[in-house]
Amino acid sequence: MPRQPDPGSPGAGAKAAGTTPISDQWPGNPGGELPTHYPGGIGASPMWTVQCARCHQIATYHPTQWRCICGGPWEPPRPLPFDHRAIRPHRPGIWRYMGLWPFQRDPITMGEGWTPLIPLSAIDPRLWAKLDYVMPTGSYKDRGTVTGLNALREMGVDQVMDDSSGNAGASLAAYAARASLQATLFVPAHASPGKKAQMHAMGARLIEVPGPRAQATAALLQALETGGIYASHVYNPFVLLGLATAAWEIWEQLGRAPDAVITPLGHGMLFLGLFLGFEALQAAGYIDRLPRLYGVQAAACAPLAQAFTAGLEAPAPVEEGETIAEGVRIGAPPRGREILQAARLTGGAILTVQESEIQAAQDRLARQGLFVEPTGALAMAVWSQVLRETDRVMVLMLTGSGLKSLR
Repeated sequence: MPRQPDPGSPGAGAKAAGTTPISDQWPGNPGGELPTHYPGGIGASPMWTVQCARCHQIATYHPTQWRCICGGPWEPPRPLPFDHRAIRPHRPGIWRYMGLWPFQRDPITMGEGWTPLIPLSAIDPRLWAKLDYVMPTGSYKDRGTVTGLNALREMGVDQVMDDSSGNAGASLAAYAARASLQATLFVPAHASPGKKAQMHAMGARLIEVPGPRAQATAALLQALETGGIYASHVYNPFVLLGLATAAWEIWEQLGRAPDAVITPLGHGMLFLGLFLGFEALQAAGYIDRLPRLYGVQAAACAPLAQAFTAGLEAPAPVEEGETIAEGVRIGAPPRGREILQAARLTGGAILTVQESEIQAAQDRLARQGLFVEPTGALAMAVWSQVLRETDRVMVLMLTGSGLKSLR
C-alpha cells in the first residue's frame, strides 16, 4: 500500500496548499481518465448499503427508514474506500472523489468543496485554517447536503423535509431548488433572521417552531407520521460521504495529515466526517495514525463535553442554554456515542468555551481578514489550549460565514 510522504517540517506543504494536490505527486497516478468506481469500493455495487452505528446491522437504505429499528443512526460501511487513483482532478470541488462513491448519475452540484487551507502564520506558524465557509450557501453544510440529497434523488425522492437551526436548512433549501425538489424546513423561531430569509428566498416552505431547538425536531417527527421523506443532515448516512472529503482535502492540500484538527461541535456531523475521512486514509495506508480530533462546545450547551469529562459512553440530554453560537445549541446529539468514541480513539478531546471567549475569537479572526459567525469561531477559541498537547501542525475548521450572523 502507498504510504504518506515524509511530512517534513511543520510548514511543509505551505506552497502547495490549495494549489498542487498531493494526489498528483503519487507514483503511478494515471493523470488521465479514471474509472468510475475502483474495484471493491462502495460503488462496486448499485446497492445503497449502510450499517447501524449501534447494533451494526447491515441493510439497504430506504428513504422512509431513516434510522435502524434499534433506534441507532445509519452510517456508510467502514472504513470508507480510498484510493488516490480514483481521484478525478478535473472534477470541481468534492466531486474529485466521485469515483469512490455509489452515485450512478451526474450529480446536482454548485461547485462545493476544495475550500482554501491557509496558514495563520501571524498567530502561530503551526496554525492553519480550513475556510469551509467559502461555500455556495456560506457554510460547511454544503459538503454533506449535496451528497445526501443526490443519494435521495437517485432513489426517486422529489420532496424532502428537515429540521435545522439555520445553516443546514439554508443548504438544503439551495440544493433542493437546484434539483427542482420541494423542501419543507422546521426551524426554531429564534433562529437567525438572515438564515431564515436565505431559506425562504430559495423557495423552501418554512415552519417556525417556538421553544428550544429540540422542539423543531419534535414537530418534524410528528409531521412524518402522516408521510414525507426526512432528508436529515444528522441521520442521512450519505451526508457523511461529503463531510469526509474535508479530511481528504486537508491531506491533499497540506501534503500530509495534520497532528490535530479542531472543529465546532453540535450534532457533530463534521467531526464524524473528519474521523471517517482520516480513518479511510489510514486503512488504505496513506497515513500512519489518525490526527487528534478536538470538538468545541459552548459552555451553555455542552452535553458531549460533560460526557467526555465524566468518562461516559453516551451523553445525557442537557437543557439548551443561551449562546451566541446557535449552530451548536444541541442538547441531545443523536450520534453522541459515536462522537465520544472518535474523540477518544484519536487521542483528542471535547472542550468548552464561554461566551466572552467566543466573541474574542470571532474578533481575532476578523482581524486576520476571516469573517465568520460565532459558531465558526469556536475552534479559534481553544487553539492555544490544544497547543499544549501538540507542537505540530494544527488545522482550525472555520464553518460558517459571518454574513449569516448580521442583524
